[in-house]
Amino acid sequence: MHLEVDGRQLEYRIAEPDGGKRSAGRTLVLLHEGLGSVSMWKDFPEALAGATGSRVLAYSRYGHGESTELGEPRSPDYMHREALDALPQVLSRLNIERPVLVGHSDGASIAIIHAGAGHRVEGLVLLAPHVFVEEQTLAGIALARDEFETTGMARKLARYHAHPQSMFRGWNDIWLDPAFRNWNIEHYLDSIRDPVLLLQSRDDPYGTLAQVDAIAHRVGGAAQKMLFAGTSHSPHVDFREETLAGITRFLGSLGPSHPKQ
Repeated sequence: MHLEVDGRQLEYRIAEPDGGKRSAGRTLVLLHEGLGSVSMWKDFPEALAGATGSRVLAYSRYGHGESTELGEPRSPDYMHREALDALPQVLSRLNIERPVLVGHSDGASIAIIHAGAGHRVEGLVLLAPHVFVEEQTLAGIALARDEFETTGMARKLARYHAHPQSMFRGWNDIWLDPAFRNWNIEHYLDSIRDPVLLLQSRDDPYGTLAQVDAIAHRVGGAAQKMLFAGTSHSPHVDFREETLAGITRFLGSLGPSHPKQ
């Protein structure tokens, strides 16, 4: 399915719990990573809906998946644009109020900006989040560029994206642009009063534990951490059952959902 935002078509998919029964009004919104899309979540939306009893929305941002192809270079504020312009429109079009945002990597940053700017959410689940730029992150992204240019990475991405070349360049080029080195969204954390669940591997090649520590220290709401051994950047893939269980417990701690209040 597709919906229109700013004259662009955005691909989306909604997963309901088995039998269509879900917790009162609660919707989880999945925000994908820098190279992600609806199809790259694979069956995680359905598994998450089944585990939590919640409705789950996944959508592909502009330039990703089966959404409209990226037509211009990204700018350093591209995640702000997604968080403050595109995401509110997606939620409005689909009549979603006060969601739980489940963001992975870039998607986690978008969730932080959205909530920190005052948009109402019920909670945040942040998988391998970024709130500032680290040299380790840039090194991993530079390595990804080399792999894209010298291996079959583009063919693999074509399984999940209609336009893999422009999608990859849009993400990779801006992260490696010198203008991006000063990107920092820590100030948004001070305004977040809703509960936060943080999930990250201890040796994630795309970011150190300084990221989750900064978030846990500065948010005003309760912050829980789930740290995994190893080098995964995708806890929901490599620690799937633990991630599903952790999110289910987190949602249980929120109590009944009353999104229209």
